[in-house]
Amino acid sequence: MTFGIPREAESVGAGSGAAVTAVTDVRPATASGGTVTGTEPARTPVPSAAPGTGPAGGSPVLARHAGEPYPPGTPHAQARIDLAAIRANVGRLCEAAGPAEVMAVVKADGYGHGMVAAARAALAGGATWIGVAGMREALTLRAAGVPGPLLAWLLTPGDDWNAAVAAGIDLSAGADWAVRAAVRAAHATGRPARLHLEVETGLGRGGACAGDWPALLDTVARAEAAGAVRVVGVWSHLARADEPGHPGCGEQLAHFRSAVARARRAGLTPEVLHLSNSAATLTLPEARFDLVRPGLAVYGLSPLPDRAGPAELGLRPAMTLTARLASVKRVPGGHGVSYGHRYRTARETTLGLVPLGYADGVPRHASQAGPVLVAGRRHTVAGTVCMDQFVVDLGDAPATPGDEVVLFGPGERGEPGAQDWARAAHTISHEIVTRIGARVPRTYTGDTPAGTS
Repeated sequence: MTFGIPREAESVGAGSGAAVTAVTDVRPATASGGTVTGTEPARTPVPSAAPGTGPAGGSPVLARHAGEPYPPGTPHAQARIDLAAIRANVGRLCEAAGPAEVMAVVKADGYGHGMVAAARAALAGGATWIGVAGMREALTLRAAGVPGPLLAWLLTPGDDWNAAVAAGIDLSAGADWAVRAAVRAAHATGRPARLHLEVETGLGRGGACAGDWPALLDTVARAEAAGAVRVVGVWSHLARADEPGHPGCGEQLAHFRSAVARARRAGLTPEVLHLSNSAATLTLPEARFDLVRPGLAVYGLSPLPDRAGPAELGLRPAMTLTARLASVKRVPGGHGVSYGHRYRTARETTLGLVPLGYADGVPRHASQAGPVLVAGRRHTVAGTVCMDQFVVDLGDAPATPGDEVVLFGPGERGEPGAQDWARAAHTISHEIVTRIGARVPRTYTGDTPAGTS
């Protein structure tokens, strides 16, 4: 599959009324002594004002609204989740994977989007399976009434295997102890455990290594013959699918095929083979087998950010993270901002206080670099991100408490994307969306399926 290279960020110069359209990492300039200055692009000049309303007598940027325009209970921040986008993304993945089925991965609370809501939207979009990491996640989905095949794969001896088997949850087994736990649960519940055998093919995480695979197959074959388990699948996970063409992918494919052949020689007949994550679903047809397991792409984010953006892959980001300014004030030039004064204003300017911080999932590593959109213009976090808040230098742009700040979204209004924050924090977009904390309420749009709360 061929991808275009994402458009480079445009260079935007300062100037009266200039629009800021595609700045992905607007970093303040560094002064000669190493102090970060407050240079921001495209500031709008202070509007003319009557005597006594300028900086000395109250800046007009602080007096744009009269009264309280927001009703009680208006959230100071929210993550808006577009369920129609999730459905459309899953439809795109089904199209790419066909004839393989799609298991939509909704672990980590649906990558921060809401696990139950995401699962229902994914099923409505064409997914036939749901995947999670932990058993408690799977049990939560079953308790919420989410139907259909449901796989949990990151399991421990202390998990409630009885409850999972009773709920018809598929379970991963990559070692003898897991098979024994499944057999005990089958005896306790009176129904066979549905197992997916995990083989180590090169990722170096879970799964049975090549030397242990034959013994695991023998154990499972005996348990299946006794009616205690049913081998539903064989699976593994790719280490470098986000590097299309990397030889490691071919090596893992070969190991996986060999392991499957060995399982069949042992008398096992798995219903589904699955190996592909989001990147492999979109770029590695030979790894799709019977079932693919996309996670990130379900939520409209690119698993190949250095090669293609969401739109180039036919995806649409589902989460938009916003906040409302809690404070707006004029400060003089040379004013230190936030802990450690890593940022000082270059001249008289307006500072806006955003009531989100690292306790809400805003990465502290994005201090001095995280991009936001305020009133149609891009700005950058000024100074250090705090536990509950961060500051933005707004220059002379009009602003008032309550004005919306967009941290990231699908980009349709010129706002940053989650990948922009990932670059600013030197991480991946997976982390940006999954770390948005419980203090930030989720709201849902796009024909919300019943019972998503």
